[in-house]
Amino acid sequence: MSTSQFMASAPAAPTMKTLLRPALMSAVFFMLLTGIAYPLATTVIGTALFPEQAAGSLIQRDGRLVGSRQIGQYFSQPEYFHGRPSATMGADPEDPSRSIAQPYNAAASGASNQGVLSQSLLETVAQRSKTYRLMNGLADDAPVPVDAVTASASGLDPHISVANARLQAARVAQVRGMPLAQVQVLIDRYTSGRQWGVLGEPRVPVLELNLALDMVKTVQPALR
Repeated sequence: MSTSQFMASAPAAPTMKTLLRPALMSAVFFMLLTGIAYPLATTVIGTALFPEQAAGSLIQRDGRLVGSRQIGQYFSQPEYFHGRPSATMGADPEDPSRSIAQPYNAAASGASNQGVLSQSLLETVAQRSKTYRLMNGLADDAPVPVDAVTASASGLDPHISVANARLQAARVAQVRGMPLAQVQVLIDRYTSGRQWGVLGEPRVPVLELNLALDMVKTVQPALR
């Protein structure tokens, strides 16, 4: 076969026009598949199978939205159980260019990113331990639950450990004028076991426990 015959039978080189059409069709197909069809299907299936979780696991009291079972809230009053420390940050109201600590800021979930060798973290944990012991009437050398002095990765952990809840029970009972046994019964009632019996540790939802406390008629008015 001569060179001229070979060149005549060779396929024409693709042009921009011939390449553009399949590229655009492929882009539109995957946009519709992954951007519309897949999210729509997962939303419909999730809403049908898990309606409460799909709606945000919201908690309402007397027709008023008070929070979510999946997002912790910041409690500092002595008559309430306190959640884990939170390292979330937020804009300074007085200077938006600066960030300041805003515990349980759901719009800025995150951790401190401080490692175990961080001197700042060690000092923070030491100060939190001192404050925790003082607030709950513990001895200076009393062990402190790790979740009472360290923040979670999200900064929005809605749970505390059972040990943490029990150490706070005496303070809550005293301030509210409740029998300690009654507070401990509430802790047991709201304690969740390990997921599927094997994952994680038993835990107590802080918001739900505090809401239950507010529903109990105390012997004397809570001190505020």
